[in-house]
Amino acid sequence: MSTQLRAYVFLDSLQPQLAAHVGTTSRGFLPVPYVASLFVEIAPGMGIHQLLDSALKRTRCQPASMVVERAYGMMEVHHEDKGEVMSAGQAVLASLGVKEEDRLKPRLVSNQIIRSIEPTHAQLINRIRFGSMIVPGDSLFILETEPAAYVAFAANEAEKAARVQLVEVQTSGAFGRLYLAGAEAEIDSAAAAAVQALKALSGREAAPGGSK
Repeated sequence: MSTQLRAYVFLDSLQPQLAAHVGTTSRGFLPVPYVASLFVEIAPGMGIHQLLDSALKRTRCQPASMVVERAYGMMEVHHEDKGEVMSAGQAVLASLGVKEEDRLKPRLVSNQIIRSIEPTHAQLINRIRFGSMIVPGDSLFILETEPAAYVAFAANEAEKAARVQLVEVQTSGAFGRLYLAGAEAEIDSAAAAAVQALKALSGREAAPGGSK
């Protein structure tokens, strides 16, 4: 079975909250704010080992995350030198025999804003998060993407655009999910930045569910 490039996401400057979240959930080498970062997602999942090996052998990058599922595989590498991360990306693409534009175009599965969240709702969300807590009265932005790894790009651009709290981000699996909390106006700005960033990315169109 051939390996499909699902997502290819280069982040020129990993924002502080996203860097902290990666560090909280990662078992690898923890990134610090403002390093360059690369997220890659493929299908099927086992091929991610070979791609990570190619990236590490050819660059000085360090890996924070590697997720291996039967359907999908995801990896993240980072370095303070953007050139190293870009070279890691080129090594990945060469191993797959594809170009960046062969990735899937991100699909915005759902997005919603809940304004002035209720106390008991906030408590439920806080039980499932690895980032900041949401407090009653905050507004909440929820975003889902397919492929999942693109949600890292959405989270990073949202954090650049507004003063919000990163509650949770899930960059692997069938769908990526992002939860952001904050004042209503800041959430509106963050949501707009996240959606605009995803729509600006190029790639091949894919049918819902991840098929080619």
